[in-house]
Amino acid sequence: MQHAADSRYAWARLVATLALMTIGSACMYVVSVVLPAVQADFGVGRADASLPYTLLMVGFGLGGIWMGRLADRHGVVRPILIGSAGLALGFIAAALSSNIWLFALAHGVGIGFLGSSATFAPLVADTSLWFVRRRGIAVAICASGNYLAGAIWPPIVQHFIETVGWRPTYIGLGVLSAVSLPLLARAMRPKPPPATVAPARATFGTPSQRPFGLSLGGAQTLLCVAGVACCVAMSMPQVHIVAYCTDLGFGAARGAQMLSAMLAFGIVSRLVSGVICDRIGGLRTLLLGSTLQGLALLLFLPFDGLTSLYVISALFGLFQGGIVPSYAIIVREYFPPAEAGARVGTVLMCTLFGMALGGWMSGKVFDLTGSYHAAFVNGIGWNLLNLAIVLALLYRTRRQRALQAA
Repeated sequence: MQHAADSRYAWARLVATLALMTIGSACMYVVSVVLPAVQADFGVGRADASLPYTLLMVGFGLGGIWMGRLADRHGVVRPILIGSAGLALGFIAAALSSNIWLFALAHGVGIGFLGSSATFAPLVADTSLWFVRRRGIAVAICASGNYLAGAIWPPIVQHFIETVGWRPTYIGLGVLSAVSLPLLARAMRPKPPPATVAPARATFGTPSQRPFGLSLGGAQTLLCVAGVACCVAMSMPQVHIVAYCTDLGFGAARGAQMLSAMLAFGIVSRLVSGVICDRIGGLRTLLLGSTLQGLALLLFLPFDGLTSLYVISALFGLFQGGIVPSYAIIVREYFPPAEAGARVGTVLMCTLFGMALGGWMSGKVFDLTGSYHAAFVNGIGWNLLNLAIVLALLYRTRRQRALQAA
């Protein structure tokens, strides 16, 4: 049976998609929570302890391109089933690791490349194909699963780490992935409807072979660089807030609560950004989110008290949550829809590479300087690069429209 875009089935499918992403994205936040325990267990420095997160995000991103192409050809069910097996094997292999290198490899290959990559870029691209009138809010709801995972999993994982240890906790996550994802995949079998053009009032870009007046490759390259830059900045608080709180003497549990609050407010941000995106388009929404993210990063520099960190963490989540989903909307607004899976996967891969690079870079800066102050300054610099690219694309879009009108 062929279901229509924006139909009741499309919304029901979105619920299943949200659950898939919430479970599949757990690893992105579990590894941050477990960082202090793993560092102590293996006796390594902060940069080496950050390596599993770095490899996880690199594998996550590279796997997203492959999973996106697989979804373009065969639908999203096949990638989800592969992801279920990858997550199960990756979590269990990580739990059995005897050193940091095997632990990092399990995250990069099993959990990242073969596992969680199936529950992010392919699902975002698939959701964009099922909605026309409410594409912005639908993609935002889908992508909120990533932050819902961040709100739910850190306190739960921290509890089990303290009670049974990080290794049994990882095995439990592997079993959960093996059981739950195939069950949810059953709801994702119908194929997307034929591509439909959005109504004029909701169209902020026209899919073409010359997005922003550039070649397809040139336009995608700029979006990819922008994705790396914004997420290097984004990763500093998300990856290191638990370790930062531990260094300040507040304890890992407080840091896990801040991470949870940050990502809970990120859910609100993603939903609000989805509504905004339907009104002003993906590119302007990206500009708004990037500007606010930079302001939040600035606030981390003068304030390091317990209460102020709770407030700034919440603000950071509230400001930056809509950034990554904006890239998927931009791709659907300006690029050919038949290439949505691969192109969304590529751009989101670069955002994940930015998270990976930023996570490692912040740990390295900490090892070199003994504090996180310089790491926050580094993040602000990358955020400014993202702003420059977005402003350039907006300028090109306006100039192109002016030439067409003339």
